[in-house]
Amino acid sequence: MIEYCVATYRCYDDKADFEKKATGIAVGLTVGSWTDLPEARKTEMEKHLGRVVSIEIHEPSGDSVDKRYADIAIAYPDVNFSRDIPALLVTVFGKLSMDGQIKLIDLKFSSSFLSAFPGPKFGMQGVRDLLGVHNRPLLMSIFKSVIGHDLAGLREQFYLQAAGGVDLIKDDEILFENPLTPIEQRVSVCLEAAHQASERTGQKLLYAANLTGSTARLAEQARKAISAGANALLFNVLAYGYDALHELATDPEVSVPIMAHPAMAGALYPAPNHGIGASVLLGKLMRLAGADIVLFPSPYGSVVMPKADNMAIQHALLTNKSEDYLFSFNSSNDAALSLAPSFPVPSAGIHPGLVPLILRDFGTDVIVNAGGGIHGHAMGTIAGGQAFRQAIDATTQGISLQDYALSHPELKAAIEQWGVKQ
Repeated sequence: MIEYCVATYRCYDDKADFEKKATGIAVGLTVGSWTDLPEARKTEMEKHLGRVVSIEIHEPSGDSVDKRYADIAIAYPDVNFSRDIPALLVTVFGKLSMDGQIKLIDLKFSSSFLSAFPGPKFGMQGVRDLLGVHNRPLLMSIFKSVIGHDLAGLREQFYLQAAGGVDLIKDDEILFENPLTPIEQRVSVCLEAAHQASERTGQKLLYAANLTGSTARLAEQARKAISAGANALLFNVLAYGYDALHELATDPEVSVPIMAHPAMAGALYPAPNHGIGASVLLGKLMRLAGADIVLFPSPYGSVVMPKADNMAIQHALLTNKSEDYLFSFNSSNDAALSLAPSFPVPSAGIHPGLVPLILRDFGTDVIVNAGGGIHGHAMGTIAGGQAFRQAIDATTQGISLQDYALSHPELKAAIEQWGVKQ
């Protein structure tokens, strides 16, 4: 039986014959030509031929300003490409990405292709197990700033964040290897600070150290960090590629959760008629490649992503429905989806007054992520973390932030500073 992966495109064109366009994609990105082939050659090439699965045309009506477009699904035989994400992406969207107004909006995989990807090593449940927190959203903070700090300065900033009650702390994605804070020494001093803070808070904590350097040395850098005690890693996936993430996630010596940062994503998802859809870019492919935790811009803060895209990413990271990931001509449910869910992290410009919105939209299986909303608190960094924990506690108990703030001065100060967004 021939197995296929399916790409769905949104194609914009005021006059195009979309059926002809679909056939051109199916043939052009696989066998190259079909009608000109002799019959004997067609029999030989049949197994390599792409197929049009569906065409849904949207015609704007009346005075609508909407553009005419079609959602076109094309099935690509697995035999055409190796079982790796770069090969799949080049097949389904390499040359095509430059062919007019067209956006890759979904991918589904054959059971054979999917079997090459174990997915997240820890996933959402594994991260919760490491922290011993199962009944509430997690709270993460970010170093602000990090460039130019020596180890002592970094340690002090880490302690203040940890003492505020956060569950995770991550490096800034722009903190690279440097003489002031090399990764092994950075991990060592920050975990010392974590131990000191835990005596105050009674909490466990994960520190995601930024994994950087040449691609050829990433695994070596990861092993160095883990040997120094690192219990999580931050990784700029799109700068290195999904295959680099997959290699790290499947390396048995990389025994800690990997947090995927969305740096460079803005070059690929925001345009409505070009690029790759956010749910594919930051959802399906991140989870498939093995990210345990995935950051993406929230709908609320300083770097805003449309809410519909956020919800689509969340669904892609958390869903266990096989039909959302698997495709087969014979059955849409011919195999079970075995990928562990990844933890979603809507980010950028988050303050305590946004917590009710985050939990309303994402539920409790979310990591609330803050930078300036913790460090910029009028009462200091420790109080900033406490204000977030109080906002989470209030919201999970069904109490308004304003009412909870009457007996919690840290939350009260945060509300006075940033307000509450309804």
